Amino acid sequence: MDRRDFLASAALGSISAPFVRRPTPLEQDAPWQYDGRGTIARLGVVTPDFDPVPESELWAMAPRGVSVHGTRVPRPARPSDFVGSPNIDNAVDRLVALAPRVILLAYTGSSYALGAEADQGVHARLQERAQGIPVIFTCGAATAALRQISVRRLVLVHPPWFSEESNERGRTYWRAAGFEVVQCVRLQPFRSFSEVAAREVFEFVISQTPRGADAVFIGGNGMRAVGAIQALEARLGRPVLTANQVLLWESLRRVGKTASVTQYGRIFAANAAR
Repeated sequence: MDRRDFLASAALGSISAPFVRRPTPLEQDAPWQYDGRGTIARLGVVTPDFDPVPESELWAMAPRGVSVHGTRVPRPARPSDFVGSPNIDNAVDRLVALAPRVILLAYTGSSYALGAEADQGVHARLQERAQGIPVIFTCGAATAALRQISVRRLVLVHPPWFSEESNERGRTYWRAAGFEVVQCVRLQPFRSFSEVAAREVFEFVISQTPRGADAVFIGGNGMRAVGAIQALEARLGRPVLTANQVLLWESLRRVGKTASVTQYGRIFAANAAR
């Protein structure tokens, strides 16, 4: 084969052979770190505009692959105003555009103020507006969790900014839901909205929980409490539920991932079958 034939043959071979791109050194080293992507589920959460707690607690508890995305509504003049039109409707619409797996309503006070029947009506209206995305209310999630672990006798602990009227509405709500409320108290001393330390929650709940109680529910999504759950359950020897914890539990129950949370309460280890 002369030189001209050799070059022609080599050219034809290069055209027919598949092109194989060699990975760059950056690709070979695969340096990518976890970036918070919601590969399991995106959670949309509605909170009052002044409250930093629900989103941060949900992020603290959420397993890898669950991302949290918040939208806010103006501070309500009364607890029931939180779910009033048009603010709550606009908030739900914004989250629908995000296409989360669920939409969480991180506000216990509106359910207490409305009562169970009216609260269900609001839930039905927002569920229709959510275009097929499940809407989860805090009290609804807490009710499901309490029934999941067969609780009958309940201790209720509310934030120190709850009025006495709001505290009593909480007692009424849970009694109407079929639970025996053996204790219903506000954290003391009374104060306006502020961050609450885990140690303060722990010490107060320990002092207020009688032996005959089956479980504790710490209501109020704005009271930071998930950091005390593990210590409280170890001391009390019974389940401790909190407002934002049960929202996450109900969200993960819908995707079959409750067991992926191991440090924020016994509820996540409960049978998650629906």
